[in-house]
Order: sequence, then structure tokens, then C-alpha cells
Amino acid sequence: MAATLAAAVTLAGTAWGEGELNIYNWGNYTNPELIEKFEKEFDVKVNLDDYDSNEIMLAKVREGSSGYDIVVPSGYTVPIMIEQDLLAEVKPNEMENFGNVDPRWVDVYWDPGRNYTVPWLWGTTAFTVDTEVYDGDINTLALMFEPPQELSGRINMLNDMPEVINAALRYRGYERCNSNTDELRDVTELLMNAKQHWRTMDYATIEKLTSNDVDLSQTWNGAAMRAREQRPTLQYAYPKEGFAGWMDNAAVLKDAPNMENAKSFMNFMMAPENAALNSNFARYASGISGSEEFMIEELLDAPEIIIPEGAPEPDFVEPCAQEVTDLYNRIWTKLKQ
Repeated sequence: MAATLAAAVTLAGTAWGEGELNIYNWGNYTNPELIEKFEKEFDVKVNLDDYDSNEIMLAKVREGSSGYDIVVPSGYTVPIMIEQDLLAEVKPNEMENFGNVDPRWVDVYWDPGRNYTVPWLWGTTAFTVDTEVYDGDINTLALMFEPPQELSGRINMLNDMPEVINAALRYRGYERCNSNTDELRDVTELLMNAKQHWRTMDYATIEKLTSNDVDLSQTWNGAAMRAREQRPTLQYAYPKEGFAGWMDNAAVLKDAPNMENAKSFMNFMMAPENAALNSNFARYASGISGSEEFMIEELLDAPEIIIPEGAPEPDFVEPCAQEVTDLYNRIWTKLKQ
């Protein structure tokens, strides 16, 4: 889930010194002011590297000895990392600032009771479109999969298998984590036909939109807000067929070389004023109660943040069984050929 992204830096074999913290996070997703504040308060040097998908992060961490302390997996990735014994059970629920976590985000499916993770940011995934180019009803996934002529060839999709396939399943009215052969065949045909209308498949949604390279992009709500600030005719959609909800979470790796600094950072992130620093930068909600008091005014009533009355509830998709993931991988491979 979450912003304009850069390639990951290989850290195997890198020697880290005392008094450091090494964070591996989505690109363009960490407020530099937050890092500076933590460094000053704890006398710790923070090193930040970035990735552009949960899968890239997971592959790097699985190699072992990554040198990282903190990673920021999306909800569906957390159970995978716990099952594979990649995360330290640092018990955020026993830390001083845990009482600030919004109760909605405590007993989450990916980490019930919060033994491993704390909220980073949360949001939705749908799409944003230039309403000067297309002036019809935008609240339908048809604009991505069966677009009108004015948007054909001017669409960017996320280069993200779960987001693209789940959006297609929603458009067809099918259940997520679906292994129904006939329904998946229909979804595959839908995607293959839609591909001719897509210009790109890229995580760099802000750049794609603000450069006028495309007029519609599947994207996250915070990225949509940041793009709108540069291209005011953009509008974020809340498709009637449904849209994804997600939360990214800070977690400590089991082989973290700076374990105590990592624990301090977890507690630090649950302070409302610190959580708000990230919200103000990335334009997403934090999951920390009281952070609203420290947020910039634009966030408090932004149409990308406030889900309108009458829109569907966000769809938080749990991890699919491996057999379903294998089916999705086949669809994705065919689509990307």
C-alpha cells in the first residue's frame, strides 16, 4: 500500500554501529521531521531505506541478516511474517503509549491484541480521475475495466497483484480469495480485455498523475490527495462495487541488531503528536487516538480521507489460502506478459 517508491537497497553484510536504528519502509512514506525528532530525543542515528511492495520487503527479510530493525508490512503480510518466525514479539500492548491506539485497531485479524505491531497509517485503495477529462459518474470500477473513450489509453493501474485482481473480483460481484474456476476465467478475460485501455502499471501514481501522463490512476487515498494538491481537477472515487481498506504496521524483525532502539521507536510511534507527523506528510489517517489534534487542517475534511455517507465500507481482505494465491499468480503472469 502506499506512495511513490524507489528501489530497495541491498544491505546484506553491512555493519551497523551502536546507537542506530535501521528502518525499511515504503518509499515516500516517512516524514523526515519524524526521523529528526526521534534522533534528537533518543540520540540515535536513523538509517532509512525503501521498497515498493510487501513482496520485495518479504523476500529481503527472508534472506536473513538484512541489518534492518523496523519494517512496515501491510495487514495481510503480518500473519505470514509471524508464521515464518520473522518478527519479534515485542509486546507493544505493554508499552507506555499503547493506550493511545484507537480501540478499532487493537484486535485486528493480522495481530490480535497487538503483540507484534503498532499502527503506522491506514487508508483505502480505489482510483482518482481528472473530472475535467471525464465528467460522468466516477464512482464505478467500470472506469478502470471498461472505460469510456476519453479515458482509454490514459489509465495507470497499480503493479500490485492483490489490488488489481481484487478490484476485478469486486467489479464482477465475486467473493475475494476466490477459487471458483468459472469466475476466475471470467475475471481473467475481463483483465485481458481491459489491458488494452491501460497506459501503464506502476506504483508511482503521484508522478503519473501530476505529470499528466495519465488521467486516471488506481491509487491509495493519501496519494490521491497529494496528487490533487498539484492537479486540482482530480477526484478520488468511492466505487459502488466496493474498494479496499488496508493498514500498514510498524514491526520489529526478530534478528534486529538494535532491538532496544526498535522498541523505543514502536512506543514513540504511538504518541499522538508523532503519529500525526506521518499523517501530515503522507496524507493518511494514523490509527492513533488524539492524533487529529496535531494534524494539518486540510486532512480533517479531505474528501480522500472522509468516506462519504452512502459509500460502501472498506473491504479489508485477509490473506488467501496458498492454493488461491497460486491461481492468482497464474492470472497475474498472463496479464503481465
